[in-house]
Amino acid sequence: MYLERLPSRNQLLIMGDSVKRVLFVNSETIPFLPETPIARIGRYLPQGIQDRKREIRTFMPRYGCINERKNQLHEVIRLSGMNIIIGDVDRQLVIKVASITAARIQVYFIDNDDYFKRKQLTYDANGKFFEDNGQRAIFFARGVLETVKKLRWAPDIVHCSGWITSLVPMYLKKAYHGDPIFTNCKIVSSLYGEIDKETFASGFANMVRINGIKTSDVPFKDPLSGINLAELAALYSDGVIFSSKDVGKQTAEYCKKLKIPVLQYDEKLFEDGSYIDEYDKFYEQL
Repeated sequence: MYLERLPSRNQLLIMGDSVKRVLFVNSETIPFLPETPIARIGRYLPQGIQDRKREIRTFMPRYGCINERKNQLHEVIRLSGMNIIIGDVDRQLVIKVASITAARIQVYFIDNDDYFKRKQLTYDANGKFFEDNGQRAIFFARGVLETVKKLRWAPDIVHCSGWITSLVPMYLKKAYHGDPIFTNCKIVSSLYGEIDKETFASGFANMVRINGIKTSDVPFKDPLSGINLAELAALYSDGVIFSSKDVGKQTAEYCKKLKIPVLQYDEKLFEDGSYIDEYDKFYEQL
């Protein structure tokens, strides 16, 4: 087991009263996956926020295409072993960790052979949207939150990036709201529009309802679309960031109606990395 030593909260707080703990829940991160706009943000945003004197933790799925030996992934035994029920089936939660040495960042990986052993991320080799993507999103969201509870690390900001993180905001607000680890956290969702044209398997809307979540808490008709999932993330977020030009008009209009802070996409900010400062300021507004 390998765990990079990070500064304690007290050590960081002496640097300034405004310092926050930021939990990054990412769908992709380089160098573990090929570079995409999402994976690039997943890599450099946590580093940039840490450089601005925030304490961070980062999570992502352990997709089967990630070379564990090359990237030196190690299972964290003390965090693994829990079973998460999806539908009526127990799925074993395995937690692994690796370090991005150049950035002084460690990344936690949510793993399960049924959901993440396959080599592809979201689509099969024929370009078909995985039938169980909804279940994978449930498992990932719950796996992250249960692991953070075990770490006893209370975030001030939870920043979710990518479609597979979309259930985290609702679970934080509805299923985990009474847990002291998450009581005071604010939730930010970065939207990309990457699966807007997809539809989840029938029954997904019912399956997401755990720990007392009501039918009315998921105000979209089954089967849910990719747009619905983005809207669900926005509905339970304290702020939304459009991190891609591909965010659709319907999603943008929905976020506007919610009357929550929205940071619009600006391609120029990504050219010189100044988006990190804008995201950092956005956290402070919440």
